[in-house]
Amino acid sequence: MNIGIICYASVGGSGIVATELAKTLADRGHQVHLVSTDPPFRLGDYQAGLVFHQVNTPSYPLFREPQYVLSLANKVVQVARAFRLEIIHAHYAIPHATAALLSRQVLESGGHSVPRVVTTLHGTDITLVGSDPSFSEIVAYSIEKSDGVTAVSESLREATRRELCVRRDIEVIPNCLDCDVYKRRAVPGLRERFTSDASTKLVIHVSNFRPVKRIDAVMEVFARISRAVPARLLLVGDGPELGTVYRLGRELNIAPLVEMLGAQEDVIPLLSAADVFLLPSAQESFGLAALEAMACEVPVVASNVGGLPEVIAHGVTGFLHDQEDVDGMASSAAALLTDPALHRRIADAARSRVRDEFCVNRVVPMYERYYERVLA
Repeated sequence: MNIGIICYASVGGSGIVATELAKTLADRGHQVHLVSTDPPFRLGDYQAGLVFHQVNTPSYPLFREPQYVLSLANKVVQVARAFRLEIIHAHYAIPHATAALLSRQVLESGGHSVPRVVTTLHGTDITLVGSDPSFSEIVAYSIEKSDGVTAVSESLREATRRELCVRRDIEVIPNCLDCDVYKRRAVPGLRERFTSDASTKLVIHVSNFRPVKRIDAVMEVFARISRAVPARLLLVGDGPELGTVYRLGRELNIAPLVEMLGAQEDVIPLLSAADVFLLPSAQESFGLAALEAMACEVPVVASNVGGLPEVIAHGVTGFLHDQEDVDGMASSAAALLTDPALHRRIADAARSRVRDEFCVNRVVPMYERYYERVLA
């Protein structure tokens, strides 16, 4: 198949998933055209069958509003026409599905071959943007008029129907990982960079540091952990809530125990050095960061929200608590850090669940079959 994939290039779950999907589809013999403003975060080196197309958005003094949607639609028209795309797979309802639908109308009016539009909902396009009255009608329209729609979790599918009154069929296809890549990979000396004491545990959090990730809760939970167990906190990522780290580090007297490592393209070595992953988010439509940690045999302690219960089985492959239960999260983390048998059992079960349900060789064929159904 000739497939166009539209995604964001920035650090975040949707862009990572779209890029990994594109790379795997190319490995499986499809011709894939990845469209974004910049080379996506984890695109990597040249790969046969995979071509990147950059969207350039000019700036004109006359236009006060951003022109990204228009320049994106224009680029999709050009790529679809030149490479006879069969599928345009938009990751996010707006602006990407909206631009894909606009490009389809342009192609129809010119008498060209018209690709089918598949939209994958990742969460923010529904739970934050989609629920805003300023965008809700366009989000709902973009979903209803797509030829096919998928969601990354049952929770997100139900939220879409509830928030936007969408009645069309939505296929649930979970996020996935390349399990040959995402596995525990120890780097000699890495752990020792953060602590010279073998008894000190490493707690890790990876995110884009948006308010929904509740960095304040990460700090509060870790403060409680550090009072029970010698530990250090590794913070991987960057974003608007970084200032909260500095403030709470001082207020909670844990600043010397916190390492801020910034955004990292390859998180596997850091995950492999860690003992517990914290994810006390206010909302997670799936929780790709949790999945990455589980694949690297790092037990996850997280909020019982959104799609996380579809990834983590409480007490079996990790621990889930009410999002305000910072004491419960800290207690579960401390138990994992002080009970080697419990830690090993949860880590092994987490890795097994990822391999059984969330590897690319299981999930990408689900997308292929869905494309075929949409084309038929």
